[in-house]
Parts: sequence; C-alpha cells; structure tokens
Amino acid sequence: MTIIQYIYLYLLTIPMLVLFDLLWIGVVAKDFYKSNLGHLFGPVEWTPAIIFYFVYIAGLLFFVVAPALEVGSLMRALVLGALFGFVAYATYDLTNNATIKDWPVIVTIVDMLWGAFLTGSVAAVSYLIGKALFY
Repeated sequence: MTIIQYIYLYLLTIPMLVLFDLLWIGVVAKDFYKSNLGHLFGPVEWTPAIIFYFVYIAGLLFFVVAPALEVGSLMRALVLGALFGFVAYATYDLTNNATIKDWPVIVTIVDMLWGAFLTGSVAAVSYLIGKALFY
C-alpha cells in the first residue's frame, strides 16, 4: 500500500472504531461501567481519548490490516485484529487491576472481550474496504 492509501484507509477506519466504541461505552454498557466504576468517574478528558483512537487505529492498520491485505486474507484480519484488541485491552485493564484499589475483575474480563470483538470486527471491515478500494 502507498502512503496515500494508508491515509485514506486510516480516515475511513476512524469513524467505524470510534462510533462502535462510543456506542458500547455510552449506550450498551453504560450502566455496567457506572455501577462498577462510577466512583472513579469524572469529566471526560477528550484530548487523551482522541489521541488514543488515533494511535490505536494506526497500530491496527500497521500490524493487522495492511499485513492481511498483503496476503489477501480476511480471516487473518479478523483473527489478528481480535488478538490485537485483546492484548491492548488486557494491557490497560490488567494494569488497572494491579494498580487501582478495588478495580473490579468483571470489568477487566468484559473489557478484554469487548476489545477483541471490537478490534477484530473493525479490522475485518477495514480489510474489506481496503480490498475493494486498492486490490
């Protein structure tokens, strides 16, 4: 892929991941997070949240989607995407388990599963978009 193709696919992937993740956090699992972590909530700090999404999507494209496109494998995008998401979310949640008093184990488990599902799904769709546009 050329740098222009990377940028184009990056820009198309951003709204997918952000929309699905915010739908999860703000609607589907809102009460789950509030009941388990409400005591830690404060105002949302949007700058680090936005930086996270930009960095995460760059990693997803570089480590998952582009290699899957090179070999022409949707299954590779799905599986590696799920693994990438599981590892990334595990890093965050297990670190919280280790360092934040009373961090709920159930949040760690749900987050890791969500990270795998979200990232695998977005990787697969991003792959399909990239395949349709560039291959």
